[in-house]
Amino acid sequence: MQTIDWNHLGFAYRKTDYRYVSYWRDGQWDQGTLTKDGEITISEAATALHYGQQCFEGLKAYRRKDGRVQLFRPQENARRLMKSCERLLAPSVPEETFLNAVRSVVRANEPYVPPYESGGTLYIRPYLIGIDGTVAVAPARTYLFSVFVFPVGAYFKGGLTPIDVVVSDYDRAAPYGTGGVKVGGNYAASMWPNRLAKEQGFADALYLDPATHTKIEEVGSANFFGITHDGTFVTPRSPSILPSITKYSLMYLAEHVLGMKVEERDIPIDSLSEFSEVGACGTAAVITPIGRIVHGSKTYRFGAQGEVGPVTRRLYDLLVGIQYGDIEAPEGWIVEV
Repeated sequence: MQTIDWNHLGFAYRKTDYRYVSYWRDGQWDQGTLTKDGEITISEAATALHYGQQCFEGLKAYRRKDGRVQLFRPQENARRLMKSCERLLAPSVPEETFLNAVRSVVRANEPYVPPYESGGTLYIRPYLIGIDGTVAVAPARTYLFSVFVFPVGAYFKGGLTPIDVVVSDYDRAAPYGTGGVKVGGNYAASMWPNRLAKEQGFADALYLDPATHTKIEEVGSANFFGITHDGTFVTPRSPSILPSITKYSLMYLAEHVLGMKVEERDIPIDSLSEFSEVGACGTAAVITPIGRIVHGSKTYRFGAQGEVGPVTRRLYDLLVGIQYGDIEAPEGWIVEV
């Protein structure tokens, strides 16, 4: 194993020792295996390359203070991958197969799980692609399902520090398209707007609904949430928003632990003044508070400059405490490796 500076991980791919690989052929998945080979071979005419028949997931393994390793709600990732596969007419990976694959890869790469005190995690990337060649726009006959892992630190360099975002004129997904599933095309569509945002000095772009461009949808590759002045947790609802496992976990904690009112509804971009705190959430970033949103000639500011809002802080501490095993989790949320 390579020497790693656990305190300066960043969020970048690093090859680890083992990954899981399984193939769908003749109408069924094979038994799957662990391999040290980090390269894959597919047809030059693979549907994943030409017609976007590919989907993926993202989750993490956490080192507890006692040294044990655990996963956070991996069943939800398995179910979301199944929905993505259904949308792409690809064979679904059974939930138990998904969970066994994830556990086996984490166990095999256990030395790469960062120590508890580092605040790092082992990022887990399951993916599924059509690999045989066809020139017709049709589903593949052969598929690859694989899981690889690598240690990571904070997604944003500043950690839990408010960022500034700008409302984009571009869309990340079409109305009733693939925005609600985790496929690569949605992320490819976000790269140009993200670059434009960064060239203007912002951390990321904020997307409005693709049908009317009047309602908030996502922040880059993360879900949006806001805390109203009267203490209500609000997050957008739309068929073109990816259903974030982190977001739904925060909604549960806000309601059942903090006793807050929770609403999943339309959020008009012109209604931002109703919020005292806003942020983005997802597996990679966990929670990223937003200090400023720029929409055309309007600028909206939230909280004191450079400071995290009190509710956002409480939600972050709750969620991270559960993920690292410091706080008791709701039933079924934690799976030990």
